[in-house]
Amino acid sequence: MEMNEYLEVFIEESKEHIQSLNDNLLVLEKDPTNINTVNEIFRSAHTLKGMSATMGYQDTANLTHQMENVLDAVRNQKLVMNSEILDVVLEAVDYLEAMVMDIAGGGDGKRDVEGLVKQLEAIENGEAVAVNSDSKTNTSVSNNSSFDQLDQFEITVLQESEEKGYHNLEVNVKLQDACLLKAARVYMVFEILEQIGEVIKSQPSVPELEEEKFDLEFTVLLVTQESTENVEKRIMKVSEIDKVTIKPFNVEGGYSKNQSDQPQPEQDGQVNNDKVAAKEQTTNNQTTTKAAVNNKTIRVNIERLDGLMNLFEELVIDRGRLEQISDNLKHAELQETVERMTRISGDLQTIILNMRMVPIEQVFNRFPRMVRQLAKDLGKQINLEVIGADTELDRTVIDEIGDPLVHLIRNALDHGVESPDKRLEKGKPAEGNLQLKAYHSGNHVFIEISDDGAGINRDKVTNKAISNGVITNEQAEVLTDSQVFQLIMESGFSTADTISDVSGRGVGLDVVKNTIESLGGSITIESEAGKGSVFSIQLPLTLSIISVLLVEVEKEKYAVPLSSIIETAIVNKSEILSAHNKKVIDFRGKVVPLISLKQVFDVPSSSDEDEFYSIVIIRKGDKMAGLIVDTFIGQQEVVLKSLGDYLTDVFAISGATILGDGQVALIIDTNSLIK
Repeated sequence: MEMNEYLEVFIEESKEHIQSLNDNLLVLEKDPTNINTVNEIFRSAHTLKGMSATMGYQDTANLTHQMENVLDAVRNQKLVMNSEILDVVLEAVDYLEAMVMDIAGGGDGKRDVEGLVKQLEAIENGEAVAVNSDSKTNTSVSNNSSFDQLDQFEITVLQESEEKGYHNLEVNVKLQDACLLKAARVYMVFEILEQIGEVIKSQPSVPELEEEKFDLEFTVLLVTQESTENVEKRIMKVSEIDKVTIKPFNVEGGYSKNQSDQPQPEQDGQVNNDKVAAKEQTTNNQTTTKAAVNNKTIRVNIERLDGLMNLFEELVIDRGRLEQISDNLKHAELQETVERMTRISGDLQTIILNMRMVPIEQVFNRFPRMVRQLAKDLGKQINLEVIGADTELDRTVIDEIGDPLVHLIRNALDHGVESPDKRLEKGKPAEGNLQLKAYHSGNHVFIEISDDGAGINRDKVTNKAISNGVITNEQAEVLTDSQVFQLIMESGFSTADTISDVSGRGVGLDVVKNTIESLGGSITIESEAGKGSVFSIQLPLTLSIISVLLVEVEKEKYAVPLSSIIETAIVNKSEILSAHNKKVIDFRGKVVPLISLKQVFDVPSSSDEDEFYSIVIIRKGDKMAGLIVDTFIGQQEVVLKSLGDYLTDVFAISGATILGDGQVALIIDTNSLIK
């Protein structure tokens, strides 16, 4: 089988199963007796094991197999789930995630899992944890057959097939003594069986059969609508088959209906429990199947969506060109056609942008595990609440926002939420609360990280800022609380008394701030001493098509993102003031410095000077500046294009766009202009 064509599906589905394992294991920690959660975890592990074995990733398959054994023991009440077992199982999930990521990066997915496998084996054998002595037996199928052990999923499939009138058959095939190509005969038998039904299990296993690790006999468990006689006739058509023996295989709650030895009284509870579990699993499977039918979705490679987006961006450019030609010619029919095309392309733009939108849940999903581990490392009790995980963002933004959120959450746990004893001293509950919230507002998405910890100590921040030379004593006295809180995001600023591996080794929050601003977003901080802090991030919905104000400087056109503009103004030169050898204006009672784009971009200046300045007032957090331009052209939606590999790190330029008349306009990075 050519595996490459299935690799992408394997990677994506493996990520989904690993995420399901993480989520459900945390649910199980809070409710260890929830059999539905255990079954869900077991199904994910079982599926992941089968996929890994099929694709040839043996380390992944081995680790998942042993993890599956532990889960099976928990499910069958041989083990009681506790924090110690959960730590080991979660570590196994971390290993699995690392191996899958290695495969996704082009690696072989190999990793030394022997030590972890031995830990899981010890847990399974009851060496590392207490065994539940009330449980006398394991779920098994004793049918005087080759299949003495079936897992819950296989039992459920067999029960469903019986209910629908299918035949569950145990088919034993014996090859002739003179058979030379045993694997080839096995393959031919399996091909026939898959035409008439579904093979549930084989003994020996399929890999062992393919490698001819058997004598002359093998047995399969088959679900089919065909009669026993027809199945036997079909198989006997394969050459070098000596004998085919078929008998019914019936199960009920994990035990054979034809079982001669009746269960002991103490086993009844176990049997009933397994019946309930199987019934619940059947219901869950049916619900999932219905949901899958109603949810008409397909997987699309993100590269195809990127290609579609690039083509549409070209269409937007040509649309602008057509609109300009139409305005120049004043042709009625052409104008009408262009207006209709503009409306249709606008709808198409909305659809394509929505296709690129993905739930922020993809980022949020990693945090429950992280918070649990950090809380244990710090000796703190944390209740994490996630709100608005279904809020959607453009994929390009999603890819970049993960690391800043990780840093903010680690910072909140390390510096924000107090230890249990300190919280109790302050009259707070020992368990701290951390809330992660996302919501839409206009053309932006807001993400808030809030905690009910100690808040930000204003005096501590100002003292540190003064000692670092960031502000003076005089400035510290007049700064508002909001301005003081913004100081903690200055480069190299940290109020930590000791360097910690948890919240960034004293690096501070400047990296977070720079990343968010590079995405066209902003971050604000609210805090109240003793009650907690809220870090609020504002992000644009998408980065590929943005609304801008086109301006002109001499003969060159520039685009200023609307998201950073407060307003525009025409100012007489006589109103220009000077402060610290810089031009400033009085804008609504605030002193706003002026920045000449001619000087920033070294644009050759003509001799004639107007007596008025055209100014664009821009904002970066609490700071403002005025950009001096020659002319306002107007508002327009443009496509953001990269400057390429040869023009990296161009000061104050974030990209370029092609206008309707074919000219190139540079898009100004306003954040880099405000110090």
